[in-house]
Amino acid sequence: MNFEELHHCAIISSDYARSKHFYVDLLGLSIINEIYRKERNSYKLDLAVGNGSSGQIELFSFPTPPARPTQPEACGLRHLAFSVKNLDASVQELNKKGVVTEPIRTDPITGSRFTFFRDPDDLPLELYEN
Repeated sequence: MNFEELHHCAIISSDYARSKHFYVDLLGLSIINEIYRKERNSYKLDLAVGNGSSGQIELFSFPTPPARPTQPEACGLRHLAFSVKNLDASVQELNKKGVVTEPIRTDPITGSRFTFFRDPDDLPLELYEN
């Protein structure tokens, strides 16, 4: 099997309006499509990462979703990472918008710099400098 690229990842939010604001207004992801699925009492928001060719995020809302079991070390998805050209500028932009970031670290294997921050549901997100 030859995978070509990551198509999308899905995130279920506990507060759709708050998460939509975070991903669209604070992170600057563009909306591809937004629908309300009446039969599920659920929104589905498709967001482009970059120009959309490097993947998408599907943001869902469901009534009373269960909480994440533990921190990133739980079995399953650990975190999402976004590549950026200028980590310092990206961190500064997030901080100006009230998004708290961890101190910048350096990957001991690649020498690349990175940092983490959290979405409204405490999902760990990473910025990784190219």
